[in-house]
Amino acid sequence: MKRLRRCKIVATLGPASSDKATIEALFKAGADVFRINMSHTSHDNLREYVRVIREIEADSGRPIAILADLQGPKLRLGEFASGGADLVKGATFTLDQQESLGDAQRVHLPHPEILKALKPGDTVLIDDGKVRLHVIEADASHAVTLVDVAGRVSNRKGVSLPDTEIAVSAMTSKDHSDLAAALNAEVDWIALSFVQRGDDVAEVKKIAGDRASVIAKIEKPQAITRLDEILELSDGLMVARGDLGVEMPLEKVPGLQKRITRAARRLGKPVIVATQMLESMINLPVPTRAEVSDVATAVFDGADAVMLSAESAAGQYPVEAVTTMNRIAEEVEKDAVYASILSAQHAVPEKTAADAIAIAAREITETLDATVIVAWTFSGSTALRIARERSPAPLIALTPKQQTARRLVLAWGVHAVVTEDAHDIDDMTQRASRFALQEGFATKNDRIVIIVGVPFGTPGATNLIRLARV
Repeated sequence: MKRLRRCKIVATLGPASSDKATIEALFKAGADVFRINMSHTSHDNLREYVRVIREIEADSGRPIAILADLQGPKLRLGEFASGGADLVKGATFTLDQQESLGDAQRVHLPHPEILKALKPGDTVLIDDGKVRLHVIEADASHAVTLVDVAGRVSNRKGVSLPDTEIAVSAMTSKDHSDLAAALNAEVDWIALSFVQRGDDVAEVKKIAGDRASVIAKIEKPQAITRLDEILELSDGLMVARGDLGVEMPLEKVPGLQKRITRAARRLGKPVIVATQMLESMINLPVPTRAEVSDVATAVFDGADAVMLSAESAAGQYPVEAVTTMNRIAEEVEKDAVYASILSAQHAVPEKTAADAIAIAAREITETLDATVIVAWTFSGSTALRIARERSPAPLIALTPKQQTARRLVLAWGVHAVVTEDAHDIDDMTQRASRFALQEGFATKNDRIVIIVGVPFGTPGATNLIRLARV
């Protein structure tokens, strides 16, 4: 199944897309990666999703990537005597360790680590920022706040702390359990929520090893300040604009989206733009013009993937949402401006053979109008490095590892094929030509560019580039 676009689509599974027929329809409509949100998925349902997706994968003959998204630490208020309370602007409101039911003056905060971290001046947001407080007094047992934006608070509403770094891991006990279940189910990518520092990513990578790649979700101000550190340790990034827009001024999010996307591209690591991309399609069969522009902007920026959340998981039109996103991406990539934008963003190469060959492959492709680049890759690093160049020609990644092929599905422009490794130069050339023809990316006599590492089967040894005619 050949896609006509380079930017990939991530579709979240849920109540609206839990049966095989719908998941298959999503795949045929354009979904490349399926996201399983562990905030709402039991381990039994996780295993069932994986089983169904692997069946569809076998039926289609195309690798499909699965991303398990860990919930992360959810900070919430305690409970109120009457279910909630109306806070008045200018009034004080106390968060404390008393387990008694709350009222309009105070409430239990069942997170002692927050009270230890809060300091005067820190902002406290409740219910996705609908109510805003700031701390005027704090110690390990309580924090007195002043109400800046009034509103109603109620049982178990979420708490966000944009100014406060909490000295706890991004992994809760639930996350550890969910991570083990996801690894046992052999998912391809793990997304880590509420990352604050590089150590959060390192903790997950240590557990995952080579069983899955790790995506750091950028949704907290603390992650922005340590972006380079987090990116260096992670295998990819997700611009989680929903929570990022709660914890930071909304007007900063578009600029941060571009900064994060370019940072990930610079290192050749996949980046997903997520949250509320086609939000109105939860209830309507068509998106707003603003939503179309939002998706288009992410594609123009060269993001590896754009993501649907509730639109495909719980909406009334999951297949239509994927179809619409697919059409938008295809149209953007046909635009004359698209290639010039990507070309203007090429990263400065490192002084390595892999970088030199990746750049040469792009330049040869552009100079000779080569139809396709074919890269032999074991670990996937060669294909990711070539994808970073955003070549005008499509990229076929030939790999002997099914696990590598599935992970590469997320990368921009990569069409992964599982096949045994090349035996010699002639075999490399002949089979690269055959796959270019067989997969529909070339016709007879087309010129193709082939990249490989010699000796064959050696990870990270990209050192040879060859031209061939199909």
